[in-house]
Amino acid sequence: MPEKTLDMLFHETLKDIYYAERQILKALPKMARAAQSPDTKAAFEKHRDETEGHVERLQQVFEIIGKRAQGKTCEAIQGIIAEGEEVIEEFKGSAALDAGLISAAQAVEHYEIARYGTLKTWAKQLGHDKAVVLLDQTLQEEGATDKALSKLALSAANIKASA
Repeated sequence: MPEKTLDMLFHETLKDIYYAERQILKALPKMARAAQSPDTKAAFEKHRDETEGHVERLQQVFEIIGKRAQGKTCEAIQGIIAEGEEVIEEFKGSAALDAGLISAAQAVEHYEIARYGTLKTWAKQLGHDKAVVLLDQTLQEEGATDKALSKLALSAANIKASA
């Protein structure tokens, strides 16, 4: 059996986040349709557009390391997305729905931030300088989305949900 290397771990984790981003692309339109607040809908639609760019950047990273862009099942993202679907089902029509959707979206963002931060560090250690730039760009966007979701969670529409 070949020795397990950081390069192999980087590639496996890259496949994980590639799969995750593609699943997120499928989930965001459902979340946008379920959202009641126009601001929440707009946030999910904006992030869907950004996520398309994340997938494209990941494809570039695969190219940089000389590997075919492919995903591998990420049970973590499947679980987080399933939780979001439960929120939609259980809180449909309630004042708390958007708050629950935002919470589910932040769970996704935190997962992505953890993955991209790790991948960026490993890319730097492995000398994949062009990949570092691409991964950092996505990491910055994920952080900005998380901050925007936090702000949205404090908005009047979502404060009403706690009443």
